[in-house]
Amino acid sequence: MPDLTEPMFSRGRQGTCTVVNRTRGAPLAGQVRVCRSFGSRLMGLMMRRRLGSERGVLLVMSTTSRIDSAIHMLFVFFPLAVFWLDEEGFVVSRCLAKPWRLFYAPQRPARYVLEVAQARIDSAAVGDCLALDAAGAAR
Repeated sequence: MPDLTEPMFSRGRQGTCTVVNRTRGAPLAGQVRVCRSFGSRLMGLMMRRRLGSERGVLLVMSTTSRIDSAIHMLFVFFPLAVFWLDEEGFVVSRCLAKPWRLFYAPQRPARYVLEVAQARIDSAAVGDCLALDAAGAAR
């Protein structure tokens, strides 16, 4: 049963989802792993040598915050396009995160962190609305 206290944006989403930019009507990433637990969020994309162009992770935070949604790039060996989202899926901040950097935080409080291939950095801008689609995800 889904947690009814969780925002509708991610409620009930498990496993792998597709992320779509609703504002632009275009796909952003085809296989995004939803990370809810502390351990899965902490590991994120650490220790991987590369990331496919359609892959990524969505870190689901328990609260909306600038500090709680901050990320590190320790043991991440490639740059990432990072998008911070509010509870409704609107992009509130974005950056190109470089390997081995200690700290990246959003400009505004965020509930979600979407980490995808660096080539996707121009696929969404601050203010764009993103959506998750579990049915469209490749298995």
